[in-house]
Amino acid sequence: MIHPPAELSIAAMRQSAAGACAMLRALANEDRLLLLCQLSQGEKSVGELEALLDIRQPTLSQQLGVLRNEGLVHTRRDGKRIYYSVADPKALSILTTLYQLYCPKP
Repeated sequence: MIHPPAELSIAAMRQSAAGACAMLRALANEDRLLLLCQLSQGEKSVGELEALLDIRQPTLSQQLGVLRNEGLVHTRRDGKRIYYSVADPKALSILTTLYQLYCPKP
């Protein structure tokens, strides 16, 4: 059983729980989870993500928009190309754990 430190107030726990729920909602979509898994390996362009994941452009743009709005990805423009990378170290930590639990070892 996990026991929170005594000094952590209920208000602080609620705030932390709200942040965790927001993160989990963002990860609870297969396309977004796949996008973040690819981005956890390094920065990728929209075209690279589309080719790697076989996600159609409208869906890809929609899901990347959700990830941007949640603050989980950074964008960088180079000419006409937009590159994405994971912005939140907490997301990377969760992705690492999910990889260890669910991705088969070769």
